[in-house]
Amino acid sequence: QVQLVESGGGLVQAGGSLRLSCAASGLTFSTYAMGWFRQAPGKEREFVAVISWNIYTYYANSAKGRFIISRENAKNTVILQMNSLKPEDTAVYYCAASPRGAIATSTSDFRSWGQGTQVTVSS
Repeated sequence: QVQLVESGGGLVQAGGSLRLSCAASGLTFSTYAMGWFRQAPGKEREFVAVISWNIYTYYANSAKGRFIISRENAKNTVILQMNSLKPEDTAVYYCAASPRGAIATSTSDFRSWGQGTQVTVSS
């Protein structure tokens, strides 16, 4: 059974940084693509960033230049470093795992999801 557990969310002022972590278990981590999505109140869940099994990365336009996704296969962990945060980044952030392994941006490509971690950016 795949389990994904996010941590690192919190309250930060605009312009600040947060580092989200996702610890994975129950899967052959190195073969999966790992993604981050977010969902703000009243909005649909949206793609933020993804890292493939072979370390290719892809970002939503809203995240480019500010967020960095990385993975540590030895620790079964994926990281989302978020810099220059804006109030519009406020959302619940979800970690997700895709057995396809390749870059993917649709929620339907990801079979396993974490419980989410709240990120709140104050102005």
